[in-house]
Amino acid sequence: MTEHVPATAGAEADARRRQRREGNTLLAAMLTNGPNELIDFVLPLWAGAAIGLSATEVGVLLAVEMVLSMVFRPVSGVLADTFERRYVASAGAALYGVSAAGYALAQSAPVAYTAAAVGGVGGALLWVSVRAIISERLAEDSAVFPRLLSSQETGAWVAFIAGLTLIALIDYTGVFLACAAACAAAAVLLLVSPSRPQRPRADTDKGAAEGTAAAGLGAVGRKLRPMLLAVVLTMTAESAVSLLLLLHLQRGFDLEIGEIAYVFLPGAIAMSVAAEHLHRYVVRFGRSRVLMAASLSSAGFAVGLAWAPNPFVIAGLWILSGLAWAAVIPIGQAVIAEASGEQAGRGMGVYESARLLGALTGSLAAGVLYDSADWTVACLVAAVPLLAGAVVVPRAVRRLGVADVPPPAPAPPGRPEKPQGPATADGASGTESRTETDTRTAAAKREPRRKENQREEKRKQKTPRQIRRELGLHAALFAVAQLVLLIVGLSWMRDLLTGDFGELLLSGGREQDSPVTGLLYGAGRLWTFILIGDALWQGGRLLVLALRRPSRESPSRPSGD
Repeated sequence: MTEHVPATAGAEADARRRQRREGNTLLAAMLTNGPNELIDFVLPLWAGAAIGLSATEVGVLLAVEMVLSMVFRPVSGVLADTFERRYVASAGAALYGVSAAGYALAQSAPVAYTAAAVGGVGGALLWVSVRAIISERLAEDSAVFPRLLSSQETGAWVAFIAGLTLIALIDYTGVFLACAAACAAAAVLLLVSPSRPQRPRADTDKGAAEGTAAAGLGAVGRKLRPMLLAVVLTMTAESAVSLLLLLHLQRGFDLEIGEIAYVFLPGAIAMSVAAEHLHRYVVRFGRSRVLMAASLSSAGFAVGLAWAPNPFVIAGLWILSGLAWAAVIPIGQAVIAEASGEQAGRGMGVYESARLLGALTGSLAAGVLYDSADWTVACLVAAVPLLAGAVVVPRAVRRLGVADVPPPAPAPPGRPEKPQGPATADGASGTESRTETDTRTAAAKREPRRKENQREEKRKQKTPRQIRRELGLHAALFAVAQLVLLIVGLSWMRDLLTGDFGELLLSGGREQDSPVTGLLYGAGRLWTFILIGDALWQGGRLLVLALRRPSRESPSRPSGD
């Protein structure tokens, strides 16, 4: 008994380190994916406007980053399995930042091509290692990959709102430098994360694993081949649909860059919000059924796109596609990690390369379709492989040999586990009786820890009064900042109330004389939207607490006293 307590304490400390390692990685993914998505979106426009690249040169610029990233991802997988993954991921985030800074300083095509190459290598190092780190807790929490997707998409839509709000005020250079700063912060965050808990493994085994890196990569690739082929098929179709939509919004509806971004924004928000919720259906119905439903949803989006009358309908349909991806991407990453085992880095490397190969193929196919076929025909052609994915993808998952139904995420603290099946009075079902006894014994051992976790959760939960006080503090700080901006003549709120409301609401506001005043003016505008979102979120929390309180305070039946 005296030896059990230190062992339990060590296990709890180890679990806390793993959770902190995961939390830092999720935050780093949020900080880097936002700049990544934003740069990919504005890069073609910047390349043409800032340094005068032709359409062909812009295509080469995009291809340099994508091809290098695709080729280098399997190598990154080997590095992630050989060295400490947080160091590899931190190096990738740092290279991402260098790439963004290179775009900010580029005045010629060679510098831009160099920045693209650095970004491709950095992206390979970062994302393969990040997914390998997240996979370390997959056995104890099957919801880790939905959380990763939620973090990435949250970073993406926040970066889009901030970037497109400020780009008219700080220009492309300021946006690129802000992206570089976010990537640098992510690199530091990964660097100071806890190291991976060491698994008991002989040094000879480790040396053998490092010495056979290339052979291990080939073996993992052959094992994952069915899933990789399915990923190439579906990514080709999805990328084709995305680019077709982008071209249609630009050329068919004559939308500007900001307007196009707002069409895509609802789908990105839906992905960030729905990923963890959809995981419950994966646990309930199994991966195959959810993948089938998601493929049908994506095909339905492509078909609906063929007859969508305006961008508002397209934005609604894009939510349908976002929900499908919110289910598909975490499942794909989870099954790759499970099938790869201790070689999760190598598995993620070849998986990511397959995704990029599909994206490259889909982009080429979309251009050909848009130029050579009617819009309706192009959408229907792109829907065919998505419809085929409803059969191909679930079958590929089954061929990997992983479980169709993942274990549920850990139950909330304080919820006791109920033994399954009735207990028998005789000795005919000795196995079930022993299982029930073991379950009760384990539950009794975990009960003190559960009570402590429950008390900790209650301490963390904010009361309605605390929520109102926090919201009031945010509003007060906003009011003080807006008053200062009003005094110095940089208040967007004043312009909004005294000028053309509709135009100022959608545009960046009036032009400023210098980047510094433009940044302050844009920050005031951005803070307004953030405060509105904060008020809606906190108001929703207050409403939920108000609805829960009567049911908690009034007993469901008399106590009989």
